[in-house]
Amino acid sequence: MKKSALLAALVLAVAMAALLTACNEPQESELDQLVAMMTGSFSSAAQAAADTSFFDIRLQMKSIWVATTPPEAGRYLYVEQAAGWTLDKPYRQRVYHVTDLGDGVFSSMVYALPDPESAIGAWKLDFPLAHLTPADLIEREGCAVYLSRQEDGSFMGSTKDKECTSTLRGATYATSEITIGADEVLSWDRGWNDEGEQVWGAEISGYVFKRVETTAAE
Repeated sequence: MKKSALLAALVLAVAMAALLTACNEPQESELDQLVAMMTGSFSSAAQAAADTSFFDIRLQMKSIWVATTPPEAGRYLYVEQAAGWTLDKPYRQRVYHVTDLGDGVFSSMVYALPDPESAIGAWKLDFPLAHLTPADLIEREGCAVYLSRQEDGSFMGSTKDKECTSTLRGATYATSEITIGADEVLSWDRGWNDEGEQVWGAEISGYVFKRVETTAAE
């Protein structure tokens, strides 16, 4: 009887210790989860192979800074996009500033670099853009993407109305629709003219970027 009581007490003590340890461990925030899902190497090669109206595009997103003081507070990622056949000549380089706005809404503000060419391939480094600070970046006003958590765990959102201006190929504004999952990013960027006609971007659906393993040598 004493042995049974002692065993029961030991089991209870172990369970309580495990519970206390779990309670004391820092919980990963939804912002941390979103940034983790965004970070990595992605490719639309599979989509391009199945549908020739899409190109083989490579997307690199690397976490670079964590700021705690407003207005810079939040997480920052260096983003680079290039065609699969010209990886050393990216056609888009940006920094995303990701913040938690509360009530399940997250903002990904978009910034241009003061000298994009000097940052090519920075995603391969352990500490990308170490020579820059948030104050050096150039905000793409109106181009922030607002995301919310979905029931399946993904994050979905878009830019607002016609706020993101663009002059590419006769456009006056651009829109972005984004879905971020655990292993893929769906991105639909389009440019529109004053008449509301699409002048650039995929026409039927957005690009599907699958997470891939890559190396700094690529």
